Amino acid sequence: MMLRVRSRDGLERVSIESPQITVSQLKTIIQSQLRIPIDNQTLSTNQNLLLAKTPADLLKFTDMASPSTPLSALNLSHGSIVFLAYEGERTVSGPVFNPAGSFGRKMTMDDLIAKQMRVTRQENPHCELVSFDRDCANAFQNYVNETLAFAVKRAGFMFGTVSEVGKVEVDFIYEPPQQGTEENLVMLRDPDEEKLVEAIAMGLGMRRVGFIFTQTISQDKKDYTLSNREVLQAAEFHAESGLKEWVTAVVKLEVNEDGGADVHFEAFQMSDVCVRLFKEGWFVTEIAEDADPKLSMMKKDVMVGVKDTREVDNDFFLVVVKIFDHQGPLSTAFPIENRNIPVTLRALKNHLDRTRSLSFVKRISDFHLLLLLARFLDLSSDVPALAECAQRQSTVPEGYQLLIESLAASS
Repeated sequence: MMLRVRSRDGLERVSIESPQITVSQLKTIIQSQLRIPIDNQTLSTNQNLLLAKTPADLLKFTDMASPSTPLSALNLSHGSIVFLAYEGERTVSGPVFNPAGSFGRKMTMDDLIAKQMRVTRQENPHCELVSFDRDCANAFQNYVNETLAFAVKRAGFMFGTVSEVGKVEVDFIYEPPQQGTEENLVMLRDPDEEKLVEAIAMGLGMRRVGFIFTQTISQDKKDYTLSNREVLQAAEFHAESGLKEWVTAVVKLEVNEDGGADVHFEAFQMSDVCVRLFKEGWFVTEIAEDADPKLSMMKKDVMVGVKDTREVDNDFFLVVVKIFDHQGPLSTAFPIENRNIPVTLRALKNHLDRTRSLSFVKRISDFHLLLLLARFLDLSSDVPALAECAQRQSTVPEGYQLLIESLAASS
């Protein structure tokens, strides 16, 4: 059987006899096949191992610290990924030299470009960390878990702020019109609605900072982190944003030790080379039904490790981002747009009645409520002004209060 080993050098593979071998035996195999001394190796099934900066950080990863632990006890099977940190440097054998000119095949311009387009693992993200507002993250995962049961894919755009040191804070998630199936996700984006969203974000002092999507239950059985379709979609939105700190987040179900299922968030950045390849049209965008989902196909050869290839393991394009949480300035109590049940002015009346004990600005400090109101307000002035009241928690002008209460009463 085969295990995938991800280290700072990228993704490599080792062959093992069975999942019954121990951690100690796996380290011996890695030493033999990848030429990394046993004493220099730290192994874990936790991808955050690759973020460790000091020896003390490495000691926190204990799941594979016991040499006698069998791999089967760690739920490792054919195709599973093990993360490897190691001290020192490696010597990687270079490619076979093929002379050009009269002594061999002449190099074309495409060959020269391919030699320059090297796909290597990016060690550090531009984003220091991503922190999710607890309410907005819970509203998203609760819907896909309780209502959709992770049976079909769902997505949204994340909005918030980016600090000078690259810390991304996500304070609300906008869910565009979309059609999700078990394997595919089609975003049916509405330019007019997105103009309202951007106007609200501007008033709140926020911007679009990332893309979040779910993986379905059936995908949990596949041996990839992101599929080729997901890499394409994530790269497209990252390239469109022009934001180097742009974050791609994945929400999925994972089986826990008790046999139950936990909702799990992961965050990545698409690597610089991935975004460049997408912008320059290197990706094959028409994906065949029988294509291996863990490989992205290129239109021309690229250099991966020491060989030219048109198949790139998707993991090469992912840069892990640390996840935190916080309590942001907005609530997420109002019904969310573009879900199964349309949001009407009746929802506005119910919300205002339910929150009567709060100040008026608190009652409207919800992105999803503001999006409903924006359909009845002037895009260039009223929408940003009302959002700014929510951002500053300042008194809402009487004229806006009367208008909002009148809209609620009309339902």
